[in-house]
Amino acid sequence: MQIKRMLSVFSLAAALTVASVSFAAGMSQTSARFEGAKANTGTVTHVTEGGRSILRVSPDFKVPDTPAPTWRVVDSKGNIYTLDAFKTKGGEKREVVVPSYVHDIVKVQVYCAWAEVLLGETSFSSPVS
Repeated sequence: MQIKRMLSVFSLAAALTVASVSFAAGMSQTSARFEGAKANTGTVTHVTEGGRSILRVSPDFKVPDTPAPTWRVVDSKGNIYTLDAFKTKGGEKREVVVPSYVHDIVKVQVYCAWAEVLLGETSFSSPVS
């Protein structure tokens, strides 16, 4: 009887682990609206797809008409990570894969890498990872 009970507990724990991983994989969180001098439209959504952390701007987000608008994220410890440029030779990069060394994100910024100026930012209601 004791072994059956232990197996039951282990089976339940395994099922809960699988369910929580499945739930986390399908989760998304959307930020508040961007605010700033040049980036002040739209939002950004964080999703996890195929084990990758991805940020996507909403369709109403307008990439600022500046020399080098760039994705930046801020983590819960205040560390800032500069990611990819919004503009590419092929058009606009409206999503970015967050590197695995970024453990969580509390803010997403649009930063002009050429002028070294913050163009706008938004935040999530709680850190996303």
